Amino acid sequence: MSENNNSERIIDFSSVLASSVHDMKNGLCLLIQSIENLSNRLEEKGADEAKELAKIHYEASRLNTNLLQMLAMYRAEKDALPLHLDEHYLDELLEELIAKNHLYIENRNLEVEFDIEPDLAWYFDNELVANLLNDIFVNAMRYSKAKILVTAKLVNECLQVEVVDDGNGYPEAMLNNQFLNPSELDLTLSRTGLGLYFANLIATTHSQNGRKGTIKLENGGKLNGSVFTLTLP
Repeated sequence: MSENNNSERIIDFSSVLASSVHDMKNGLCLLIQSIENLSNRLEEKGADEAKELAKIHYEASRLNTNLLQMLAMYRAEKDALPLHLDEHYLDELLEELIAKNHLYIENRNLEVEFDIEPDLAWYFDNELVANLLNDIFVNAMRYSKAKILVTAKLVNECLQVEVVDDGNGYPEAMLNNQFLNPSELDLTLSRTGLGLYFANLIATTHSQNGRKGTIKLENGGKLNGSVFTLTLP
């Protein structure tokens, strides 16, 4: 009888963790919204505290992105990662990207330039791709010196989105390890590589006619910094 009771009390910890992460994500979204509202009121009064709030907003957004990545990776492991394909305009997607991060952009006086083909639209999962690009954009904001360039165009019948900054470029270790499997990641490092794994997971989840999406990291580009390229078939 006791053995049966023990077996009934066994909990799937990964499921509990996923549920907790989802709860934390919702709480962080409310916190981010409150920070934005408070920052707007402080800016109207010319308060210096608005700059500090911008930094807090940045860190809260980064944590929210990490939680979204954890949920996506958990669902992928359970073969339950939803993919909702629909047609989306790239200018709307990228404008939303700026809106999410406008506090930090203004705080650092960053110049963000878009180069998007007119009326460019493509079929993809808006939530997954938006989260992927937001993570890359947040990284670019952190390491850029003054400018970020985001381009979107069609190349070889695929959508290609690039996020380029004028920072010091990706470390050599990131360039060498951008295609590691999860089992090869070193979770003891501050740069674990989970963000890149998430980006690659979302990209390859999008496929058409035997072609899968890809990501690519390199240094150089128009701003002589880091260059992240997402390609979706």
